[in-house]
Amino acid sequence: MEFSKELHDDIAAGDIGVSFRLWRRPHAKVGGRYAVGRVEIEVDSMELTRFADISDADLRRAGEHDREALRRRAAHSGPIGDDTMLYRIAFHVVG
Repeated sequence: MEFSKELHDDIAAGDIGVSFRLWRRPHAKVGGRYAVGRVEIEVDSMELTRFADISDADLRRAGEHDREALRRRAAHSGPIGDDTMLYRIAFHVVG
């Protein structure tokens, strides 16, 4: 999994533990480990969720201030409407 460089420090600190991805198919797997900057993360869970159903708590866990900031960050793969399905990936730092 790749993350924007500006998120690496917050991921390493454990402040970010959720990511939302606009993928046609999964590009990560539960239990998989991925290098992110100077640390490694392990995926805890992955599920499809509707954009409009993303909670405020998950927005904060993803490091975003609001839904529109998340929409802009995730939309590099295509447009995101309220009914667009995104992968919600929860993870933790392992080293």
